[in-house]
Amino acid sequence: MGRKVRNSVTMVGAVLAGTGTALLAPLGAHAAGAATTQVKLAASDDSYVSSVRRTTVFGADDKVAVGKAGKEVKTGYVEFTVPAGTKVSGARLDLPVDGTAAGAVTVRRLAGGFNEKTLTAANAPAPGASVGTAKATGTTLSIDLSQVVTKPGVYAFTLNSNAAVTRIRSAENPAGGAQLVLTTPAPKPTTPPKPAPPKPTTPPTTPPVTTPPTTPPTTPPTTPPTTPPTTPPAAKECVTGDKLVPTCGVLWGAAAGGFTSAPRDAELKKWEQLSGRDASIFHTYHKGDEVFPTKSEIAMTQDPAHPRVLLVNWKIAYGSTWAKVAAGEQDKRIDAFAQRIKTTYPQKFFLVLNHEPENDVIATKGSGMEAKDFAAMYRHTIARLKADGVTNAINVMAYMGNEKWMAQSWWKDLYPGDDVVDWVGLDSYVSAEKGYYHYGQFGDLLDRQPTGGGQGWYDWAITNHASKPIMIAEWGVYHRIGHPVDKSAGYNSVLPELAKRPGIKAIVYFDTKHDDQGDRDISIDSTPGNLAAFKKLAANPLFNVKIA
Repeated sequence: MGRKVRNSVTMVGAVLAGTGTALLAPLGAHAAGAATTQVKLAASDDSYVSSVRRTTVFGADDKVAVGKAGKEVKTGYVEFTVPAGTKVSGARLDLPVDGTAAGAVTVRRLAGGFNEKTLTAANAPAPGASVGTAKATGTTLSIDLSQVVTKPGVYAFTLNSNAAVTRIRSAENPAGGAQLVLTTPAPKPTTPPKPAPPKPTTPPTTPPVTTPPTTPPTTPPTTPPTTPPTTPPAAKECVTGDKLVPTCGVLWGAAAGGFTSAPRDAELKKWEQLSGRDASIFHTYHKGDEVFPTKSEIAMTQDPAHPRVLLVNWKIAYGSTWAKVAAGEQDKRIDAFAQRIKTTYPQKFFLVLNHEPENDVIATKGSGMEAKDFAAMYRHTIARLKADGVTNAINVMAYMGNEKWMAQSWWKDLYPGDDVVDWVGLDSYVSAEKGYYHYGQFGDLLDRQPTGGGQGWYDWAITNHASKPIMIAEWGVYHRIGHPVDKSAGYNSVLPELAKRPGIKAIVYFDTKHDDQGDRDISIDSTPGNLAAFKKLAANPLFNVKIA
């Protein structure tokens, strides 16, 4: 239904072996001797259909109606996605009732999923066989689905009742909707290796006796022994670590369909197909009180077949000022976001607060938008999120690659501090048109110096924040619209520059047919030759990083 998000997962504690007693432990905590943990998934879609109003869509309702009202029969639908890598040892469907359940509800498995935005009685998929009856326990209808939900995948069900109408809360309901509660094995405790026995400190009293051979050595063979073939070492697997930093290689990402109204998820999928490589990072943008992660963002980053990490930019001070955010005037906005993350989005994600803040600085005392106000806003927001219990946000400070900003006296004041920044990011572009603004190659977008001279951006980052991985959070090669030129030199320069700059751990392309000024084409396919060069770059194994 309209306002909710997809595939929420919440760790709700540990279950004592043999007791089934849930312990209200913090996220990720495990009781001593625990054998399992529980994971709660919110419905990715939920709705109902009416036998009388056969073409009506109820996907935006805050309740799922199930049962009979006179001649009208209402059938409920719920769908869940169990993320890839989940080991399932048990499953239960919980349906929270608004009021009192009028009777038992029969649960049937659907062969495929459904779309709550278009589901009606006229197009509803036919239900499969019954998997059991959900019975009331207090204000919740529950059914064990351990024999049905056994591994990662999409699971959809219909809900039927011969009794009067029971209203089940949907995900739009502020109190929360249906949940698929999974039992998964608890991580095994790590046992430190036993120390090696100490070496004797006293040398032996009797020296060893060496007996010379009584038989002279035989003549060495005339044929040299065969040397066994050597097996080449296995290729090293690159995976993401604690702060999503890859152990080797470089994360590959994109934001596609920029400055258009096209859905970002659909645009990224088209871009992936066009470029020949799936993105490891899905970059999206939000502001103010917008509700995110959205359903499509969660679906894209919990797709078992295409693992991706969400990189979300949030202009939290939209409609306000940085100073007001730092003073706590937008804490309600921050708390609402924190609650959504804790209840709907368990995996790690990149969070950028107000990318390219240089463009928004008003260097006037008392404006509330000075550089120092940005740093204070950033620190306050991260501290508030942590206090609210958000532990999976990986924070990125994203600068704008422009010489005039680096030359400002206040530019250095934007940085909020190493204790609240996990990655240092850069948004920067180059032109493929010789003589045009910012003409150059990949190294040029990294090495821009302050107007008047000074240290280039990359050198500044690795010198001042050596412990921080670097993300090129937006990059691209452009030409003027209507003036297509060869971009291959820009694309071909990427790998040599990355080899020289080990601090860069992620690059994220910003693809659009026109920028915000409407005069630059940053797309990878503005000519067939440009696309071929980009596909060659995308195919490089440097970007083979597994999302762990």
